[in-house]
Amino acid sequence: MPQLDVTMVGGPTTVFTLAGLTFMTDPTFDTPRTYPAPEGAPVLTKTTTPGLGPEQLPHPDVVLLSHDEHADNFDETGRELASRVETVLCTPEADSRVPWITGLGTWQTVDVTGTDGQVVHITGVPALHGPVGYEPISGTVTGFVLHGQNLPTVYVSGDNASVELVEQIAARFPDIDLAILFAGGVRFGEAIFDNAEVTLTGETAAQAATILSGAQIVPAHVEGWAHFREDIEDVRTAFATAGLSDRLHVAAPGETVTVDAPAH
Repeated sequence: MPQLDVTMVGGPTTVFTLAGLTFMTDPTFDTPRTYPAPEGAPVLTKTTTPGLGPEQLPHPDVVLLSHDEHADNFDETGRELASRVETVLCTPEADSRVPWITGLGTWQTVDVTGTDGQVVHITGVPALHGPVGYEPISGTVTGFVLHGQNLPTVYVSGDNASVELVEQIAARFPDIDLAILFAGGVRFGEAIFDNAEVTLTGETAAQAATILSGAQIVPAHVEGWAHFREDIEDVRTAFATAGLSDRLHVAAPGETVTVDAPAH
């Protein structure tokens, strides 16, 4: 059976190859630091160094950026790297802020051609970075589904907290082979939207995996930041409780996991 390698850089940053192209999610490579925040927004503190630096990785052909406004998804070093990448896909709002970003609306598709001539369709899919109404704080975010003839189908959740949106995505793409799910159980306390969950928890990630019934799951964005309330052990526990451990593939920062990824 065909397989797909996923390298965990750290935080939300992963790297994988499809149709001969190197894809990178949410590039973050800064060393630990605290980032200033606009008034009313939470301060973000990075606590760990990424497992790999840009010089240890192939230069990406495509960056899949869930949103451009938060340092834990798009930091200073990641931004510099992305500025030298041919295709950087993000939200339409990011397109208006950063000249070299291409905005991708919900259910909109763009095509990139692989080195082997295969066409990879990249569809923007809905994501909600918290409960409805949290958008003035979180901004707009997006996920991605990569698909094409004779290719595995890959879903990258971005900072999505909504299991209901995963149901919508699965209805449109019932044959997802690999899902990279951002988790971490982020909450910012009672003062910010009543301590609402603004990313998937271990439990809701397991619920998403149940909906994505044919997909192998690689969790990301579960370490390295002070605002996370859960870690990878919470994900492992939730998947074990749901009877899904055989579909969970965990890579520590700097490690690569290999998952079965049949072509369609």
